[in-house]
Amino acid sequence: LSAALALSAAACGGDEGGSGDGDGVTIGFMGDLTGENSGIVIPPKQGAQMAIDEYNATNPQVKITLKTYDSQGKGEQAVPLAKTAATKDKIVGLIGPAFSGETQQVGPVLEEAKIPAVSASATNSALTKNGWKYFHRIVGNDDAQGGGIGQFIATQLKAKKVFVIHDNSEYGKPLATTVETTVKQAGATTQVSAIDPEASDYSATVNSAKSFAPDAIFFGGYYAAGGKLIKQLREGGVEARFLSGDGSLDKGLAEGAGGTNADGSLIACPCLIDPTGKASAASKKFADAYKAKFGTETAIYSAEGYDAATAFIEAVKAGNTTAEDINKFLSTVDKPGVSKQIKFTATGDPAVADVFVYEVKGATLPLLGNTKDAQVEQ
Repeated sequence: LSAALALSAAACGGDEGGSGDGDGVTIGFMGDLTGENSGIVIPPKQGAQMAIDEYNATNPQVKITLKTYDSQGKGEQAVPLAKTAATKDKIVGLIGPAFSGETQQVGPVLEEAKIPAVSASATNSALTKNGWKYFHRIVGNDDAQGGGIGQFIATQLKAKKVFVIHDNSEYGKPLATTVETTVKQAGATTQVSAIDPEASDYSATVNSAKSFAPDAIFFGGYYAAGGKLIKQLREGGVEARFLSGDGSLDKGLAEGAGGTNADGSLIACPCLIDPTGKASAASKKFADAYKAKFGTETAIYSAEGYDAATAFIEAVKAGNTTAEDINKFLSTVDKPGVSKQIKFTATGDPAVADVFVYEVKGATLPLLGNTKDAQVEQ
């Protein structure tokens, strides 16, 4: 598959990344904008748009256009879109792709075209182990996320038996594996089950969970399947605390679970959603401006989308208008952002990667705090 992807990437043509026309440059945004998990991609898209609109409002010499590419989170759609973005649209950078699976497939295309990417939400740890020179992310990877969640389950919840479920995706399975490893190292007993996110009947997993009688359940996957899973677990008599990662941090989780089934569930994320300014004044200022612009509260990866766009904006402000020059600049950027300090390691990961915990309360997801110190009622 890797060889095939490399060949398809070469077919996109050209050895040089895009460049501006003197008056403006185009930055792409790629992710699931209309699919069943679009709820966790539209917020970073809006955050990115907000940052670029604010920049353009200063009437700079070089303006930035944000062009969206709706991959629906599917690699088979993302790859041809990336080729079009590189060859036809001449983008000089890409915010995204949003999901890990599509990022794994699009990466070779961007490497061949020499176009820098900054993802606001692709967390698979292996992505920054590919040796890619043009991939970056503003969000902490699943090693940090899984480790943080696992420690929280072991130390804060004091769970001794943890039932781990994943959706077999490039995102969900590795995250679940890291959580399992972490809680086992802390002395917990575990059992693992996999589900098909496209299926409607999870009875086999529900029955296994009921027999295991866990203190906590962790799900590695996205909220569309997570909501159905919670509903069936509760209907099956499994009342253990439900936890998940960033892929489930959306009100669609509670909607899919029905009624109040998801209440009390804990969702961890290497992202900051802070409309009240609990973490910082900067996040409160951002949240207020975001609500004024879009008529809605900040959500998952809103701030990270804003910071990803800011990384590109800083590059352009510094006089870089070609993809190659922008990529070189990204290795040196060091600027305070909304979610964290905007700075990348040599492999493209963020230099800072905190993990936060949110609790499902009806249609809301209030911030409890960092995984290291968040408190929750038992």
